[in-house]
Formats: sequence, structure tokens, C-alpha cells
Amino acid sequence: MPTCEHCQAHVSERFARVFADKRGRIHACPNCSANAGIAEVAKERAHDARS
Repeated sequence: MPTCEHCQAHVSERFARVFADKRGRIHACPNCSANAGIAEVAKERAHDARS
């Protein structure tokens, strides 16, 4: 089962297909981010992880 890299919460396969980065990592989920901002937070955290 996929998990959020930030908070280690489990997420659904469907959520992972939508919000995972190119490597399949999930940087934000409903457990650690506001639903409206998940895509933006995920992008920011993925960028920070590469730096």
C-alpha cells in the first residue's frame, strides 16, 4: 500500500496514481495537507527533496 513520504500515512492506489511524482513518491496527503492544496504542497515538497 502506498504511503506519504511526509507523514507515513497510508493512501489509496487511486490517490497515488493522481498525486505521486514521476518516481511514484507521494509528498502530501489528506492526513498532512489541506485537501484543496495537496497538489501544490506535493510539488513544493518534491522540489525541496531534490535540493
